Amino acid sequence: MKIGVVTFPGSLDDHDAHRAVRVAGGDPVSLWHGDDSLREVDAVVLPGGFSYGDYLRAGAIARFAPVMTTLIPAARGGLPVLGICNGFQILCESHLLPGAMIQNDHRTFICRDQRLRVENATTAWTSDFTQGDEITIVLKNQDGQYVADTRTLDEIEGEGRVAFRYLIDGPDTSDSVRYDRFAGRNPNGSYRDIAGVTNERGNVVGLMPHPEHAIEKGYGPSLDGLKFFTSVLKSVVSS
Repeated sequence: MKIGVVTFPGSLDDHDAHRAVRVAGGDPVSLWHGDDSLREVDAVVLPGGFSYGDYLRAGAIARFAPVMTTLIPAARGGLPVLGICNGFQILCESHLLPGAMIQNDHRTFICRDQRLRVENATTAWTSDFTQGDEITIVLKNQDGQYVADTRTLDEIEGEGRVAFRYLIDGPDTSDSVRYDRFAGRNPNGSYRDIAGVTNERGNVVGLMPHPEHAIEKGYGPSLDGLKFFTSVLKSVVSS
């Protein structure tokens, strides 16, 4: 299965995404932002980074890259697409996913191992999980606050389109929690603790944390990220 990974000016995690696809058993294919060809791939990953320096808004310029002129209609037609961090921002700017990403409410960059709960295990990128699974993957961003109006939030909640939610640490019961500046709250101010969402069809998923940094023992906080990539491989086979 060929999984395309798009490189934009400022992409940082495209090589990591390539490796995640390969470790999962897929064939990673490089896609260039300035080329409108998807090279007949079976799915696409929009990786993390700071495309075009995050000028205007994160993802706002990348949304108009030549590759997106092909990717947007392909995604609307059912092509599986995963947006990670900056990729999530691009998907929101492209209106492939609802809502928007703005600066973290504490106005600082964050990098930490982050616990999430899987809220939707029926998408092309989450089918190897079980709803309610708790996973830990890397979070690193400065524009990671997910926002939307109340109507949109109620709609995606009601339709089961919240894919991942930040898990909030409870009362201070250990030193690891007591000295965590984000204990009792999510790490970036995202509305309703939303860490990732999906479209109605379930082929497009975006999230702020980075599954590609949690695929190998000894590198990253867990192996939880690998299931994103094995999920899409199985989804392509079954489609």
